[in-house]
Amino acid sequence: MFSIVLKNNYLKKELINRGKKQLILSASRSTSAKQYHYLDEYQYLEKSKTPTMHFQSSLPRLPIPELKDTCRRYLNAQKPLLSNEELNKTAIYVDEFLTKDGIELHEELLKIDKQNFHTSYISGPWFDMYLRDRKPIPINYNPFLVLEPTSDPNYNTQLVKATNLVISSLRFMKSLKENVLRPEVFYLNPETSNNKLYHMVTRLLPSQYNCYGSYLFKAYPLDMSQYHHLFNTTRLPKTTKDEIYQDISGKHIIVMRNGHFYCLDVIDENGYIHEPKTIAACLKSILENKVTNNESPTGILTTSERNIWADTRTYLSQIGNQEILQKIDSAIFMMALDDINIGTNYNKLIETYLHADGTNRWFDKSFSLIVTQDGYAGINFEHSWGDGVAVLRFLKDVNDDITKRPKFHPDDVNHLENGAPNVKKLEFVIDNKVQDIIRAEKKRFKTWTKELSIDHMIFNEFGKTQCKQFGVSPDAIMQLAFQLALYYQKNCAVPTYESCSTSAFKHGRTETLRSCTMETKTTCEAIVRKNSNLSMSELKELIMNCSKVHNKLTKEAVMGQGFDRHLFALKHISERSNARKPAIFADPAYENINHNILSTSTLSDPAICAGGFGPAVNNGYGIGYMIQDERLGAVVTCYKNNCNVNEYVNCLKQAFESIHQIMVHKK
Repeated sequence: MFSIVLKNNYLKKELINRGKKQLILSASRSTSAKQYHYLDEYQYLEKSKTPTMHFQSSLPRLPIPELKDTCRRYLNAQKPLLSNEELNKTAIYVDEFLTKDGIELHEELLKIDKQNFHTSYISGPWFDMYLRDRKPIPINYNPFLVLEPTSDPNYNTQLVKATNLVISSLRFMKSLKENVLRPEVFYLNPETSNNKLYHMVTRLLPSQYNCYGSYLFKAYPLDMSQYHHLFNTTRLPKTTKDEIYQDISGKHIIVMRNGHFYCLDVIDENGYIHEPKTIAACLKSILENKVTNNESPTGILTTSERNIWADTRTYLSQIGNQEILQKIDSAIFMMALDDINIGTNYNKLIETYLHADGTNRWFDKSFSLIVTQDGYAGINFEHSWGDGVAVLRFLKDVNDDITKRPKFHPDDVNHLENGAPNVKKLEFVIDNKVQDIIRAEKKRFKTWTKELSIDHMIFNEFGKTQCKQFGVSPDAIMQLAFQLALYYQKNCAVPTYESCSTSAFKHGRTETLRSCTMETKTTCEAIVRKNSNLSMSELKELIMNCSKVHNKLTKEAVMGQGFDRHLFALKHISERSNARKPAIFADPAYENINHNILSTSTLSDPAICAGGFGPAVNNGYGIGYMIQDERLGAVVTCYKNNCNVNEYVNCLKQAFESIHQIMVHKK
């Protein structure tokens, strides 16, 4: 994954790139009144004929499942986790909920949903859940994604990579803000994306019908309401409940290095992106600054418990830091330049992008682009404002741009002017009280991250291609493997969370796919059991059955027909009313199923070399996984006092080997 392969036609590509560059320079010289960087070709990532938000108004609303279906699905999900006695008790609570408390709560939810036609029933409660949680947001919430290095190592140098990331991110932002970014559409047939008839029909249809016109082509527009929070957005710490703050007037980014903050103007007064050499010169001046590590790294405060950080931030404002905080809050995004070389140390890469030492981060920003000294590039993002669909689209588009259409080239480094008037170093006012808090938070964060264990696994024996040949879902195989690994390690079935996007609906967020089923439990027990009398063909049939059930659960979750979000919303209404807690929510089984020992999410894309997040619970595993054509992989995190990540990863390898051995067996 980490090897940088030089293509045989590298020299040819380099000559072509240089030739393109010379043509661009010639074009810019020939446009007497306008320089090249004022042209649309530079200012926009793309100019789609179909407006970005073209489908937004006609997106269907997230459906609220029938109460009886939710109760049935909930009880089914409990079956592999409970004893017969426990299941009978839970069934009584479910029946009571279905005939009493649940009816009233469900009717109230329908009423609220009808009054808020502009959004989804889960959007408000879900924001509320994130913003009220007082736990620190790094590790607990903020995920990360890391890009594969480009094939040409000259473009992986820190300055070149950082410059191109900034420019391409701004090009994406401008295309988004001016409604010319290509709409996010899931095409069942990818060729439809280039079908002129499809685009003509969907553009001509009235706004209230264009989604349904798209469906006729088996193309499914996705919700893009989260995208606008990508830029100029920060999560502000407040006592009790945080706020999402946005100031679209910001024309600057904040660059962090060695715990210091630099404000860098990247958009001029007329809304144009500064030319590449101007941005590169600014980043070069920051990288060449000989300043040592900040002794009072204010960024560490964003790793704090949220009430502590809220109180500290209020105090920081009172002693003269309001202007600096405003600069950070209104910045388009953060960029962290890390003085670290990853080399081929994959676990070091994961640690760097998940949390590092917290001194060169501002975890509250909507996202931070992080570039290491040896040119690895990735993102750490705050999770309350949005989900992986928006972030992955942004990162993929930016990666495609810096790979195929880089605006700053390695040889341009030699022609940069000295000095960077657009860069301003931000100096926080720090008194003894703040210094003591910073010192305490550095110590706490260091202790916390030392308790975290990280490991990974890449399995090259099979991938998506062979899974399809077997006739099984690749995702079902991954989920079965995660559970089988835990059986090898601890011989038990546990609550398992798989995140599933509901972005096919207006303001959809996610639904939980409960991948631990009676079918996976039976299969795991059969594979692990040494004295099993089942033949390989019978074991294969069990795996095939797991896949069928998993496919059914996936379809239900994607269509908003899971049970977790529905019960979550009903519980939210119940708590707001201060009424007696329904027995279904007081049942230990409800708390147990939401204590997700295996918390999983797929982060699959050929452009991504790593992605992950922290464990959801102290005695569980956080698993970010990839499914590629010829290989499968996972990034696993846990707390070492309660779990053994290396042992689990070894068990996961064993699980993949067992499943593969069964699936390749021929009668």
